[in-house]
Amino acid sequence: MAGVPRHRVLNALRIVLALLVTAAVTVAVARNWAEVSADIRKISPGSLLLAAGLVSLAPVLTMLGWRRILADLGSPLHVAPAGGIFFVGQLGKYVPGSVWSIVAQAEMGIRLHIPRRRSAVVGLIGLGIAVICGLAVGLPALPLLLGRDDTRAIAWAVVLAVPLFAVLLWPPLLNWGIALGLRLLHREPLEHSLSGRAVLLTVVYFVGAWLASGAHAWVLVTAIGESQVSAGRLALVSVCGFALSSSLAMFTFVLPAGVGVREGLFVLLLAPATSPSAATAVVVISRFLTVVSDVLFAAGGWLWARSHHLLTSRAERRHDGVLVDEDVETESASGHSPSGG
Repeated sequence: MAGVPRHRVLNALRIVLALLVTAAVTVAVARNWAEVSADIRKISPGSLLLAAGLVSLAPVLTMLGWRRILADLGSPLHVAPAGGIFFVGQLGKYVPGSVWSIVAQAEMGIRLHIPRRRSAVVGLIGLGIAVICGLAVGLPALPLLLGRDDTRAIAWAVVLAVPLFAVLLWPPLLNWGIALGLRLLHREPLEHSLSGRAVLLTVVYFVGAWLASGAHAWVLVTAIGESQVSAGRLALVSVCGFALSSSLAMFTFVLPAGVGVREGLFVLLLAPATSPSAATAVVVISRFLTVVSDVLFAAGGWLWARSHHLLTSRAERRHDGVLVDEDVETESASGHSPSGG
């Protein structure tokens, strides 16, 4: 072990942990597969299509929010190139670690005049705002996760947390945090600051994405039809519970896409409102739809990016035997400007 680089050891441990969690989830589902598969068969094709549509809406809204931050910091892009970069990069979340999506987006963005530093800041800010918005949407379900199933606890959780979220999303504080982080990393400050309008629009996009994601779970739960609570409570547990479990899972950086953690937390929230087998059926179908959606969007983004030379290898970026400085804003090989489609 003495001669092995530290980062390789950490990466190996992350992969082992991810495999162990995946195996544990697989075994848990397999032990109850008879009941789970019976609940899955209750979901009609129409409900499955509706859930798939809602799942697919979430990454589109997230991409639009990411694009808005990118434009505000000085790199406006049309939807097509923004989607090409964002959706391909999103597959990085399925690799154990915490930065692969941001790294992939930064590498592709170079070909459209976007410096690595700016791409990295946009990725980190987008991730931070997404977590805050997810926690905000999921907040009403927090008392349920803590075993406090009463309306007063839910109301107090919302009242106390809203000012905190507002402060965390305050543009001057965000800009101060960005400047401090770059200074600590001995990097040059950004050319532009985040505006209040950009932050507000990004929050709207991200909240919409979380609501769409939660709504797909609600559709699946309703389709199974084993609710033991009122329709309103079931909607709250489904929509807010999904947002809460997913946003908390985002803190488990070592696991790919929060696999296992999201499912476990959501089953804990959902099972009392339905049944353990119904809750498990929902998380199984939900994960399947999420992965399929991410892969399809990434495939579309990959085709666009490939046709516009955003995925060329490092060797292909050599000119007359000299490697181009990728942090310099050079012309795109496709001839498009940053705002071009």
